[in-house]
Amino acid sequence: MSTVVAVDGPAGSGKSSVSKGAARTLGFDYLDTGAAYRALAWQCLEAGVDTLSPGDIADELPRFEYSIGTDPDDYFVRVSGEDVTSDIREPRVTNIVSVIARVPEVRQYMVDLFRGIIEAATKPGIIVEGRDITTVVAPDAQVRILLTASEEARMSRRSAELAGIDASVAAKALSDTALRERDAQDLRVIDFMNAADGVTTIDSTDLDFDQTVQAVVSLVHSAG
Repeated sequence: MSTVVAVDGPAGSGKSSVSKGAARTLGFDYLDTGAAYRALAWQCLEAGVDTLSPGDIADELPRFEYSIGTDPDDYFVRVSGEDVTSDIREPRVTNIVSVIARVPEVRQYMVDLFRGIIEAATKPGIIVEGRDITTVVAPDAQVRILLTASEEARMSRRSAELAGIDASVAAKALSDTALRERDAQDLRVIDFMNAADGVTTIDSTDLDFDQTVQAVVSLVHSAG
């Protein structure tokens, strides 16, 4: 059975990039769980679903044909065979993804989906990152990590992602507000800011990317 590494953390903590980097270093698969919620949000928008109606969102699940690349060097997201890797990062999707994720039927559907992908992993291990991975999706994972950073560091990183290294004041203000709102919305569903029992916290505030990746890799090696 593959080694499962579960990684939780707030927006801007580096979950995706660090998890992908660690998976590449370890020769593991990589699963971005947030992409599935974004993909469903994209499908709802394309289909004209009333995203203020939990029932209408849940009704869209039987038509959700989803696939994702788990090779860190061949990442893709597809819905009904259409490549939506870039589309799911559009602001219109980001604006509603937390609403989609709060629907109980959606969360249960996604948990089952993620567990199926984990079980189908063919590499020696898989790093699974998201918001409730260590407690709900993979509570029995051999390695469970909360990757976090100070709010200031997370905002700085998100600004750089949105507007390049020389982020404008306007772009920074927008990203700061969006990050706080995303955290507040998601905290209504799960607590991703505090480590559960048995979960190791990695604070990347004062670590660069390579150091953070190495911290994850070292934890996996020590658990092996």
